[in-house]
Amino acid sequence: MAELATIARPYAEAMFAASHSSLAATQGWLDDLAAVAGNAELLQFAANPKVTAEQVYQLIAETQEKAMPKRIANFLRTVIENDRLAILPDVARQFRIMVDDEAGSAEALIQSAFPIKKGELGELMKGLEKRFARKLKPNVQVDESLIGGIRVTVGDQVLDTSVKAQLEQMKAALSA
Repeated sequence: MAELATIARPYAEAMFAASHSSLAATQGWLDDLAAVAGNAELLQFAANPKVTAEQVYQLIAETQEKAMPKRIANFLRTVIENDRLAILPDVARQFRIMVDDEAGSAEALIQSAFPIKKGELGELMKGLEKRFARKLKPNVQVDESLIGGIRVTVGDQVLDTSVKAQLEQMKAALSA
């Protein structure tokens, strides 16, 4: 949903700027809060007009195994007070992208028609890292609908060498 992503971006940017010295720890906290905020029952509780922002904050704080750092607690209070609890998963995702950009890396979704062996994945990653000019963290999925080949998604870039894509290109060329 583009709307949530647009709303989440300033929050992620603010956390990134405020947490520059502890990005990994902040990412861990944001992931934890995003998991909690993804709970439909919590969102329903928070949406109840009889429930105060402090009650929502206390409920979330109680789910955490350790005490939240002050900047995380303040961030969470701000999100709750602005009725933006539902954007926390998007904030965490955008924050992770900013951290990866800073480190010169990115997540790569690799979809293949068949399982990829470890040795083949290593060779594939070398070529993909050269093509995308960054260190990639692979997430491999099997998608039999591709028929053969692979589809790689890194951020908003897609490299599709699947048989399915080639057949669709041929179909478009023949019908033009």
